[in-house]
This record gives sequence, C-alpha cells and structure tokens, in this order.
Amino acid sequence: MSSKSTWSSLLGAAFLMATSAIGPGFLTQTTVFTQKLAASFGFVILISILLDIGAQTNVWRIIAVSEKRGQDIANALLPGLGYFVAVLIVFGGLAFNIGNIAGAGLGLNVVTGVSPVTGAIISAVVAITIFLLKDAGKLMDRVTLIAGSIMIVLTVYVAITATPPVGEAVAKSFVPDTVDMLAIVTLVGGTVGGYITFAGGHRLLDAGIRGKKAIPEVTKSSVSGILVTGVMRTVLFLAALGVVAKGLAIDPSNPPASVFKLAAGDIGYKIFGIVMWAAAITSVIGAAYTSVSFIRTFNDKIEKNQKWVIISFIIISTFVFAAIGKPVNVLILAGAINGLILPITLTTILIAAYKKNIVGDYKHPLWMTLFGAAVALMMTYMGGYTLINQIPKLFS
Repeated sequence: MSSKSTWSSLLGAAFLMATSAIGPGFLTQTTVFTQKLAASFGFVILISILLDIGAQTNVWRIIAVSEKRGQDIANALLPGLGYFVAVLIVFGGLAFNIGNIAGAGLGLNVVTGVSPVTGAIISAVVAITIFLLKDAGKLMDRVTLIAGSIMIVLTVYVAITATPPVGEAVAKSFVPDTVDMLAIVTLVGGTVGGYITFAGGHRLLDAGIRGKKAIPEVTKSSVSGILVTGVMRTVLFLAALGVVAKGLAIDPSNPPASVFKLAAGDIGYKIFGIVMWAAAITSVIGAAYTSVSFIRTFNDKIEKNQKWVIISFIIISTFVFAAIGKPVNVLILAGAINGLILPITLTTILIAAYKKNIVGDYKHPLWMTLFGAAVALMMTYMGGYTLINQIPKLFS
C-alpha cells in the first residue's frame, strides 16, 4: 500500500470513528450539559477525552496486533463470548441508527422544509448509494472526512458569533466549580461506547493496516479520532456557553437547534440543519458498517454479501422510524445496555492482550492496561447504575 493510500485510510478510520460518535445525541447531550454546568463543563470534556484515549488506544492496538475483529478476539478468549458481544453491538447499533435516521430527517426538514420522514428516506438513499458504489470503503472515508470537517467549520462560526467567555471556560476546564461524574461517563459512553470504538479499528483491518509494525500508525489514528470529537465537542460547548452566559433561554424540546438560532439567528438555524444532517448521516454510515462488521465473520454468506447486509440494516432502521417514529422504549433500553458494552468489550481486549494465542509475542505496556482497566471499572459502575434506573422506566 502506498504512503498516500495508507495516510488516507488512517485519516478515514479516525473520521469514521469520530463522525460515528458525533450524532444527534452528541449535539443534544453537549448542549444540555453546558446549560447545566456552564463553564465547568469544560472540565468534563477534558477528563472524558483522556478516558476516551485510554479506552480507544487499547482496543485499536490489540485489533491491529491480533489482526482480528472484536468478536473474533472475544471468541478466541472465551468461546461464545464473541457472539454475545455481537448481539449487544448489533442491537445497540440498530436502535441508535433509528435515532440517527430520525436526526437526518430532522436536519433535511430544517434545511429544505421536507417532512422529517421524507428527509429520513432521502438520507437513507444517500447512505445506501455510498455502499452500492465501487470502492465503497474509500468513498466512506472521503464522505466522513468531508462531512466531519464541514460540521466543525460551521460550528466554529456559530461559536464565534455566540461570543462565549473563553477565558472563564479555559479556567473552569482545570478548576471547575463542580464535578459531574454522570456527565463524564455519559460523554465517554457516547464517544467510545457500543460499536463506536471498534468502527475505526475494523476499518483499518479492512484497509490492510495491521500487525505490530502498524502500531505507531494505528495509535496516531486512534488518538486523532478522539481529538476530532474533542474539537467538535469543544466548539459546540463554546457556542452553547455563549448563549447561556447571556442568560438566553434554550428551548428544551430541541436544545442544539435553539443554541444555533439564538447565537446566529435564522442563518444559525439553517446551519444547525446542515450540521445535524451531516452528523446524522455519518453516524448512519458508521453504525451500519461497524454493526455488520461484528457478524460478518460468523457466516460465509454474510461475509460474501456484507454490502447487502449493511444496506438491509439501513433500510430496517428507516422503515421503523417511518412506520412508528422514534421508538423511545427501545432507545432507552439500548442506551442502558450500551453503557455496559464498553466495560465488557474493553475488559475482553485487556485480557486478550496477554494471551499468546491471540497476540503472539507482542508485549502490551502495563500503563496502557492500567489506564484501560480504570476506564472499564468506572464504566461498569455507572453503566450498572444507568441500567438499574432506566429499565423500570420502560414499564412505568
């Protein structure tokens, strides 16, 4: 593989992971926590970025060294575990993809005026077209890179227009007024939870970037993906902080749209539509690609027809949204389960890092193991808390 092609794949993997994380939930989540914590949310972003790096560098490195996908690593460690993980990933990916499709429909509704359902169908056709074309992998890399860049540039414009108190934000990022543990775990789960942390790692395998020799490149790509989400999170935080600092009321029914409109007027509202659509469509692509990558090695027919399985995944998500709207109960349950997926998968990866039948003679750094273990323990506690408190709400 040429150096140009390798660099393109590394950047593509980073942006696939980042744009998978930056979806409709990401936009709403960031706005709501800024409204709650004000400038101190900067500290939450800073800590979550460090924890995200701890989780993702471990996962991507072991995928590269073992030259196996997440589910195959799990099955090699404990027969059957890979199937269990795959079920969790696919269920979570499908449920959240319904939300992503809904977000794409809302984005087109804001920009063009078409109904959210029509917008969702158009968006699904766009996503499906990408997978139908030749060199779908390279096209996917290019689309996520361009869309991710557009999101960041437009949100930077809105952040500048909002004139946030940057000095206060910087100071409170290191010395916050309050530390919100739930906010930290929510951000970590939303950035590297579920299928997201495997998105780029699996993409690199497909691009042929693997083995111990690829560790430096894989590490750079994994950290780059986290930094892209960090940049987007930060500029969105600053935009929301500018609105909050002025004492303006954010509409709770659609917090991010409200921030964009209050910060930059009608132009800001249209920008929100573009950002929402770009965030949602790239998340649709990432969720479909990665979820199917977790089952493709289980059956030769799936492996040979993975393109059509991915397309079916997108069609099912769109049909559910068009037929019954956003299925709140499914999303709540999926959210609770998603909180437990990261500690399961990360713990599996950390144990696998010391199994010769999986990684050969590779020696995993102790500091990375400890870093990853800390993230897994933290997410286990908070994931369990979320599960216990969310499931009863489904039946109340």
